[in-house]
Amino acid sequence: MKIAFLEDDAAFAATTLDWLQQAGHQVAHFSNGRDCIRAMADTHFDLCLLDWELPDLSGPEVMASLKLKGIVPPVIFLTGRDAEEDVIRMLEAGADDFIVKPPSRGILLARIQAAGRCCKTPRQPEQMQSIGEIKVDFSQRRFLIDDVVVSLTEKETKLALHFFNNIGMLLSRAHLIQVVWGTSPDIDTRTIDVHVSHLRNKLKLTAEHGWRLISVYQQGYRLERLEEYQREKS
Repeated sequence: MKIAFLEDDAAFAATTLDWLQQAGHQVAHFSNGRDCIRAMADTHFDLCLLDWELPDLSGPEVMASLKLKGIVPPVIFLTGRDAEEDVIRMLEAGADDFIVKPPSRGILLARIQAAGRCCKTPRQPEQMQSIGEIKVDFSQRRFLIDDVVVSLTEKETKLALHFFNNIGMLLSRAHLIQVVWGTSPDIDTRTIDVHVSHLRNKLKLTAEHGWRLISVYQQGYRLERLEEYQREKS
């Protein structure tokens, strides 16, 4: 199996890499999320083994970036956390499984083998999704309100797709710059604020329509679907 392995702890990575290679797997190791994303955009991998916490992008942010690019291999998270709420967060983020660090060699290899068996047929992202008044057409990369296509710029479209792929998740400004503008150092964070403001207006992401696109001070943005609105409409 060809595995993308993202882990910034050098000692743990070396041991894990040795186990995986001894078991016959082809492994590409990355110590930061950006390198992992770039490699997976160019090369097919059968499975992705992701550390939950990284210095640049978190495991969920890496996974979200891959999903936005249509890259959806099986994903196993590596984490030092095993509390119920942490497990729920990992699975809700879209993980196929998780492994608490440090694992034994046997458990690590068994979990990877199981994930490979379950996901031999490549998964495809859902092409059309209706959420309240908004229809998201992922295949055509467009948004519709009341069946009318909303006019968005290319950057607004990228940003909107990323928010709708990660409803309820806090996305850092650095991560949004990486996803929408690439690695350009010239992008001012205020540029993101302007694009977010445009999305609020164009897609009606306001409480009146059951949405909240909020700025979290010094952290980033989160798109939320209001529960009260969902109950009223159900």
